[in-house]
Amino acid sequence: MIEEPIRIKQPKPGEILGIVESKLGGNKLRVRCQDEKIRLCRIPGRIRKKIWIKEGDVILIKPWDIQGDQKADVLYRYTYTQVSWLRKRGILKID
Repeated sequence: MIEEPIRIKQPKPGEILGIVESKLGGNKLRVRCQDEKIRLCRIPGRIRKKIWIKEGDVILIKPWDIQGDQKADVLYRYTYTQVSWLRKRGILKID
């Protein structure tokens, strides 16, 4: 059996992993991030219809330049198998 390389989007500098705590309506989410902060995140229009996010999902976010400790944009949502791969590699450190 040959294992194929897994290509998973990993956080670049300035990007953070987080877990969705709650949906606030519209395109807003409350996310608990790896840096122990809770941010208000928005789903940009270009990905709003493409990905469906629910509570408990692991997402990749990019904090804003202004109010970066409080607000961010969603970049990507990870699947269950991608989350287990990130945890095995030690990239995802939050439960």
